[in-house]
Amino acid sequence: MKLLLTSGGVTNPSIREALVQLLGKPIVECRALCVPTAQWAHPMCDPTSVRGFVAAEPEWQQFSGLGWASLGVLELTALPSIGAERWVPWVRGADVLLVDGGDATYLCHWMRESGLADLLPSLPDTVWVGVSAGSMVLTPRIGAYFVEWPSAADDRGLGVVDFSIFPHLDAFPGNAMEDAERWAASIGGAAYAIDEQTAIKVVDGSVEVVSEGRWTKFGS
Repeated sequence: MKLLLTSGGVTNPSIREALVQLLGKPIVECRALCVPTAQWAHPMCDPTSVRGFVAAEPEWQQFSGLGWASLGVLELTALPSIGAERWVPWVRGADVLLVDGGDATYLCHWMRESGLADLLPSLPDTVWVGVSAGSMVLTPRIGAYFVEWPSAADDRGLGVVDFSIFPHLDAFPGNAMEDAERWAASIGGAAYAIDEQTAIKVVDGSVEVVSEGRWTKFGS
């Protein structure tokens, strides 16, 4: 897939331009599916925040509210019970998956359980836009610092990319650069700390940081 891994969504013109480049056509011509699954396992999320995301309410104007041609919902916890013959065509028919934040380990679990993780390699033209946990789930490790789901066996992600992500740099207490440095030391390997004005674009293994804000890279 073509990846746009963000902390806070499409928050500035540079990230929006990167998104349009990945899509290959205007946003208003693209069919999007919202994936809210990660929200269910995070203490800062609830049914109201899920509704806000899928209804493209003002708080989500930089993500689900960008003006897509169509906006549907793909709830991963439902997929195992309805059969791949039903939901796979929905995914293949979408131009973009909008994968929201929450708990990345819970999202990772349902990516595997639903079968969506196995489908990703067959979607070379589909764009994945992640926010927070929706970006972190594709990394090798999330870091215990960000695990909120009590049933998480460990902090491993899907390993689609070879670097980890510390999101919301400077946005919340506990997300300062010194916190990112401690997190990176516990992760090992390559990692990025990114703020709300930064995204990481990945196409065919080529990694590009798109930013109008603050970010740093740890490791090689």
